[in-house]
Amino acid sequence: MTRYALHPQVGLREEKFGALAYHYGNRRLTFLNDDRLVAVIRTVEQYDDIDAALAAVGVVAEQRPAFYRALERLREAEVLICE
Repeated sequence: MTRYALHPQVGLREEKFGALAYHYGNRRLTFLNDDRLVAVIRTVEQYDDIDAALAAVGVVAEQRPAFYRALERLREAEVLICE
């Protein structure tokens, strides 16, 4: 089972469009423009798996493939880490 966590060097800042994620190590700035994705990122460590985190913010099964892709891109950008 893959568990995600916010990278310890990433700061999130709320914005009108969602949030900005700034990685202090690699200096990458990532725009997050889906409130549910921001909520998942903020709370993902509290859940045993990503499906539970997605369900908690109201992402239905049909929408999950897009969220999985977004989460994988965030992992590649080092916004998220896998535990």
